[in-house]
Amino acid sequence: MRHLEIERYKIKIEGVVQGVGFRPFVYSIAKKHDIKGFVKNSSEGVFIEAEGTKESLQKFLLEFKTSLPPLAKIDKISLENIEIKGSCDFKIEKSTHSDTKYASISPDIAICEDCLRELRDKNDRRYGYYLINCTNCGPRYTIVERVPYDRKNTSMKRFRMCNECEKEYEDPSDRRYHAQPISCHKCGPLVKFYKTYKKEILASNEEAIKLCAKSIKRGNIVAVKGLGGFHIVCSATSPKSVKLLRKRKNRPTKPFAVMFKSIEEIKKVAILTEKDEELILSKEKPIVIVKKKEPHKFRKRELPITSFVAPAIDRIGVFLPYTPLHHLLFEYIECPIVATSANLSNEPIIRDIDELCQKLDNVADYVLDFNRDIINACDDSVVQAVNNKKETLRLARGYAPRYQKLPFKLKDKVLCVGANQKATITLAYEDILVTSPHIGDLGSIESMEYFERTIESFKRFYDFEPNIIVCDKHPSYETTKWAKEYQNSHSETKLFQVQHHYAHILSCMAEFDINEKVLGFSFDGTGYGDDGTIWGGEVFECDTKSYERIYHFKDIKLIGANRAIKEPKRVALAMLFEEYGLKDTLKLSNPTVKSFTKIQIKNLYTIWKNTTLKTSSLGRVFDGVASLCDILQVSNYEGESGLILESFYDGSIKDSFEFDIKDKEIAFKDLVQKSLAIMKENLNIKDKKRAVSTMFLNTLTKIILRISKESKLDTVVLSGGVFQNKTLLEMATNELEKAGKKVYFQQNTPINDGGISLGQAWWAVKNLDSLS
Repeated sequence: MRHLEIERYKIKIEGVVQGVGFRPFVYSIAKKHDIKGFVKNSSEGVFIEAEGTKESLQKFLLEFKTSLPPLAKIDKISLENIEIKGSCDFKIEKSTHSDTKYASISPDIAICEDCLRELRDKNDRRYGYYLINCTNCGPRYTIVERVPYDRKNTSMKRFRMCNECEKEYEDPSDRRYHAQPISCHKCGPLVKFYKTYKKEILASNEEAIKLCAKSIKRGNIVAVKGLGGFHIVCSATSPKSVKLLRKRKNRPTKPFAVMFKSIEEIKKVAILTEKDEELILSKEKPIVIVKKKEPHKFRKRELPITSFVAPAIDRIGVFLPYTPLHHLLFEYIECPIVATSANLSNEPIIRDIDELCQKLDNVADYVLDFNRDIINACDDSVVQAVNNKKETLRLARGYAPRYQKLPFKLKDKVLCVGANQKATITLAYEDILVTSPHIGDLGSIESMEYFERTIESFKRFYDFEPNIIVCDKHPSYETTKWAKEYQNSHSETKLFQVQHHYAHILSCMAEFDINEKVLGFSFDGTGYGDDGTIWGGEVFECDTKSYERIYHFKDIKLIGANRAIKEPKRVALAMLFEEYGLKDTLKLSNPTVKSFTKIQIKNLYTIWKNTTLKTSSLGRVFDGVASLCDILQVSNYEGESGLILESFYDGSIKDSFEFDIKDKEIAFKDLVQKSLAIMKENLNIKDKKRAVSTMFLNTLTKIILRISKESKLDTVVLSGGVFQNKTLLEMATNELEKAGKKVYFQQNTPINDGGISLGQAWWAVKNLDSLS
């Protein structure tokens, strides 16, 4: 009878379960509940064979489902009752390989509290060790070459563990059991401080960190290696240093992210909500966009960051140290530091010191480097809090690769290559979607090489060879060109294209697994439309199978194509031509008109009259409004007009512009005339800008609300880069919910073009039957 009480289960665990302390966790609870058998990694996930009484097995299963290690995530558990083997112990066995690879690679995670405690403990052997880590923190994705995630498959393979590290690595009861990047002062990579242009070593290890801190305090600009690439760093309190960095990087106004020693330091310069704090302190340690304190609210003894960090806007990107090296650096620096990605314009983040010294020797004076190679580059994630929810603006370190389980298995392998800006890729295979970290804007040879390298890495991770490719409809997108070239060289591969703005809505539907018909507002800067024009202010009724463009903003003629995107004054001039014609436009004394000569206006009018290039883009309307009220005439970075307009928003102003919705077209009836009238009023310039900006955002909210109320659909989706505007998204969401609508916007996936590849994938998996 006693024998009959014993059972043995074969358990397969899929999800983020490798390199996150999952096996020692299973080992410890197996010992606790007197379970016999083994646990091991494979390229498909984690396999367990567990033998014990039925009662002990139930307790064992319950505990490992409900008390996971911090970084582990279970997507699927398969359980099979098998023959009893009479095992005498529970063991952790060596990894095995198979022909298929389904195991998830964990994102890189900020240093944990246990490691941070050891880093600061003078009695600990890793005291002051700049690359301290354990199974609960440190590098993962950025150091792995292939799965399974074993040391021999990472960039740590060339560092042989010392006896003490090896003992920890092999002890299942130790926090560092099979922590693949494990090392210490004796056996790990070295930190060195270089003079950039000579690549001359000035100091090593602790002295390197001290000298780096001293250089920053002296006003120098330093490149500091992080988890997924280098940061360019300088003091955030020094106007001289920040202005010098702007000059060297040719980045006149685009905001810099700032790293602070603690959240208490952040609170000195920013107004934080509870959700802001939660995001800042989370284990991922993303860059969080928060509201700046007004300058007059600083205490006398506080040293605020210089206004040159984020000029002309009321927001700032803040984050905390997330590597041990960052924490050690702050032991010697009192001030917050600018920490911006080390790259040239339109190029990916630099991950190698040789490339950095070659490309940025005129930007960084010094380099703080360590010789653990970064295999896969990965930028910092960017998020913000909207109505007490997380909105993702950049999916990267800490959050990606991102995995989403499907309720069914696919027979095809689908590669979705996303858009041209903020590019990501998404793989769909078996019962999983995998979205890559942020790749970036594909505006250079180097960025395309990074895009292709990411694809090759993911194909290698999962033995993945696509038989279906999905791309955007824009013929000039580099991703579209790549997809067509790939198909030409792989004739058996099928190619499909998904409209850009429909993919925005689909990406939100994918995140929340929405399968019903929705009313989708897809607002962004640009995207190829079905009619050959540039879309960007679209309202759809759609499901996962099809879409109907029920409304769009009235088209604006683009004067000079891409130049109009970079010069808001050209968009505003087109709006003035539409409203007044040439003669009356020339008579205006508006800031837009004053930014051109009369000859230029006449020439541009001819171009405007003859152009066939039109756009419904709401992003361009933002540009036009910014120019009309003299907020911005020439843009220095994408979305600048929206950020500055938002900084002028005043909730006490309830006025709005009149608008008209008919024949599928949304038109502002008096936006131009009223804006010009307000700019003529006897008010100070700040109040004029505040009035126009606020009325414009109020109007957009009313447009969204009116269309939603008139629709029979109860589910509303808000997606696209325009909804990075926190004020607009909060107002629209609040008003829609008051009206009884179910409102969705992306939280864990990018709401901008970074989400396009996921939207393409969702279309593919929902339409595979018709594709095959």
